[in-house]
Amino acid sequence: MPLSEDEERILSEMEEHLQASDPRLVKEVSETTVYTQPLRSMKWAVAGFVAGVALMVLTLSTSYLLAFAGFLVMLGAALRLERNARVVGRTGLRQASESGRAASLRDAVGGSTGRVRDRMRERFRRGDGRI
Repeated sequence: MPLSEDEERILSEMEEHLQASDPRLVKEVSETTVYTQPLRSMKWAVAGFVAGVALMVLTLSTSYLLAFAGFLVMLGAALRLERNARVVGRTGLRQASESGRAASLRDAVGGSTGRVRDRMRERFRRGDGRI
């Protein structure tokens, strides 16, 4: 149900007032999504996983106890990564890959995956064989 003209006017006045009174809050709310925290946790989980693997590999020959601690760190990080990946889901990962550096990197190497896939399919349909 669309808003009436009065409701739209009131809403725009509220937005302008909020922008004037607290621009930092407006910026923070506009940049934050539902997936921000789980994605941040996933980054830390990957770092923890790498640290756990490094600790396990480096200490395996000297101390089995430290290597086991590295394994536990690695296991905990993997479980945290998996849990946050379930929270984020496919939609959140797509949204994260389309924002910021990922989008510019994808554009630098040849555009979106869908377009590349479509071009490859078309070439194989033609029987070209060239990629």
